[in-house]
Formats: sequence, C-alpha cells, structure tokens
Amino acid sequence: MKYFFPIHLDGGNRGCEAIAKSTAILIGEKPDHLFGYSRDTALDTRLGLGTHLTLIPCRRESYLVDKFLGALNRLLRTRTTSKWRKLYPYRSFLQLITSEDTVISTGGDMLCYDDNEVIYTNDWLHKRHVKTILWGCSMGPENQTPEKLNTLSRFSLIYTRESLTYEYFKSLGLENVCMLPDPAFILPAETCPLPPIFAKGDVIGLNISSYVTGGMTLDSKFGAEVTSLISHILDNTGMNILLVPHVTWKDSLFNQDDREMATLISSRFGQTDRISILDIDDLNYCQIRHVIAHCRLFIGARTHAVISAYAMCVPTIALGYSIKSRGIAKDLGLDERQVVNCKSFSEGSLRQSFAYLLQQEDAIRQQLQSIMPEYSNKPYQIRTFLNG
Repeated sequence: MKYFFPIHLDGGNRGCEAIAKSTAILIGEKPDHLFGYSRDTALDTRLGLGTHLTLIPCRRESYLVDKFLGALNRLLRTRTTSKWRKLYPYRSFLQLITSEDTVISTGGDMLCYDDNEVIYTNDWLHKRHVKTILWGCSMGPENQTPEKLNTLSRFSLIYTRESLTYEYFKSLGLENVCMLPDPAFILPAETCPLPPIFAKGDVIGLNISSYVTGGMTLDSKFGAEVTSLISHILDNTGMNILLVPHVTWKDSLFNQDDREMATLISSRFGQTDRISILDIDDLNYCQIRHVIAHCRLFIGARTHAVISAYAMCVPTIALGYSIKSRGIAKDLGLDERQVVNCKSFSEGSLRQSFAYLLQQEDAIRQQLQSIMPEYSNKPYQIRTFLNG
C-alpha cells in the first residue's frame, strides 16, 4: 500500500517536518511507499526528510494559479473561490492517488482555523473512494463549522492527540476516533553544537510567534506581557534567554517567520549579551529538540517546540490559543497555570505563570520524567488501528 501526505507542505515549519518524520516511522514503510507534498524540496532534503519519504514537488504552474485564485478570492470573497484557491495547488498531487492507497491528513491543528485544504482535499478524495485518516489532530467546539462536521464523518479514522478533542469528537457521535499522543513525541533529540549562550549559565528557551502577539509586533496587549516577562527575567534572575524560532514561512497575508519575531525582541532589549537568537537555518527538528533539552526552562508558542520541551522533560509554559495546548498539558498531568491563553488573559498572568514554574520547577520536571517514557511510546499503538 502507498501512503500520501498532502498537507505536509514543507519543513519551513519544523512542526510539519516533525509530523512527517514521526508518521513515516510509525507507519513503518519504506520511502518509496510514502509520498509527501512539498513546496520546498531543497529545504526538506536538507532537513533529512528524503530519507523518510518520497518528496513530490509543488508544480510551479500550480503556485502561480494559486496566486491568481488568491487574488480572485480576495476580490469576490465567495466560498467557491476560497475552495478552489485552497484546492488547486494539490490537484496534480491528488491525481497520483488511487482507491488502493491511503491518505494521511497531517494537518494537526488546521481544523482550529478557518475552513481550509484539510476539508477540501478530504472531500475530493472521498468522492473517489480513497481511504483517508485525520492524523494527530486537535479541534474544539469553538472551531466548528458545518463543512468541518461533514468532512469529519468522511475520514476512515481520526487520530486525536489529546483528550479534550477526543471527548468533543465523541460527543458529536463520531465513532471511528482514537486518542494517542502527538506522533512527534517519539522522535529522539539529535546531537548538535550548542550556541555560546549556554556557556554563560542557565538558559530559558523562548519561542514567540506572530500568532500569539497578533502580528509581527510587540505593541499588542500580549506583546506587552512578553516584554514584561523578559524584563523581569533580566532584572530579577541570573538566567539568560535563547530565542528559538520554529517556523520560517513568509506569507503575503500573514507573516509567520519566527526569526523576525526573535529579531524584534532582541532589538527591543538592546545590546545585552544575555539574549541570543538560535540560528535554525541548518538545524532540523530533532537538532532543535537537542538545544531545547539543554534549557533549564522553556516558554513556547509553537506546539511542536513545546512538545520538544515536554519530551525532554523541561519545565514549560505553553502560550496557547486553542484546545490543543490545554489538552496536551492536561494529559501530561500539568497544572493549568502552565498554559497561558494569549487570546484571553489578565494583565500579569504570564509573569504569574513564570513564578509558578520557578516555584514548582523540580516537581514539574519529576512529573514529566515519570510519565514520559510510557507516554512518548504510545503513538506506536496507532499501528493497531492502521492494521485493523
């Protein structure tokens, strides 16, 4: 059997890299039976994805038509133009798939956002009697739309990655649902040189995305929370801060490049030698995990950066904005203060959570160390569902 990953996109989001690699390991097939849609095959190859699956490049003409459809959609703003704009870049990839194959929709949290290609590709494949699996997903009632509800019933299997999503899907009457940890928990850290800031003493890893600050700015309400916390760390502790980008995508509608956010933070605090930016251009997901493992504490916006911290038993605060952050933390037995909702918070809540993290640091680390050996191996149980 062949497996196709149409929602891989590319490793410009190291979370996409992590899901693709871990999924390939869990399925256990050779690369010539696993096919990933890639918008940047050069980057994916450099990150080592070519040893796990066969990369199918996005066709250039699809990219250009996508830009045209995007402009048309912004002009007309209809559901039809939105659908075709999202679906068109995948058409040549989807046409490689037959009814004998299985499609793994690795979108993770994509159902937490507007109707998108997870829905449109699944509906297209369903009409052609192709088996599809929604893989390692999260979604809450606040994200529900009629289109999502319809497409959920069309998946052959839904693999949820935390209990809140699982309970919600069961409440909808969905039957073919299982719950296991995010597949990326199985990945090992890969040794690489540590940046010089580790030689200065204890390091706090900090990953900030433009999603949590409401754009590429620190002048938002949550941006003020972040700057207040950094000032507090610099003024009241001897710890250093390593800014850890995890996504390098640039998008004309919404810039997701964490490196720009890191540069903005570094510039805000001037020429201090206690803040450094991790250069991830030549680091894959597992190497970034190795760096995170050496941090004393971690605070992260990107789910798969936070997953690396959990997997390495680093006491962590997740800067959540959807059900995924609360669900994963809950299943790990972590206190609700270790998730700060960047969309709904009271002033000073991030500093309060940091104070809790410091106070309970040893207990949190021990909790992660006790649960992680069993928890991080649970994703292998998906093989029972795949073979059933």
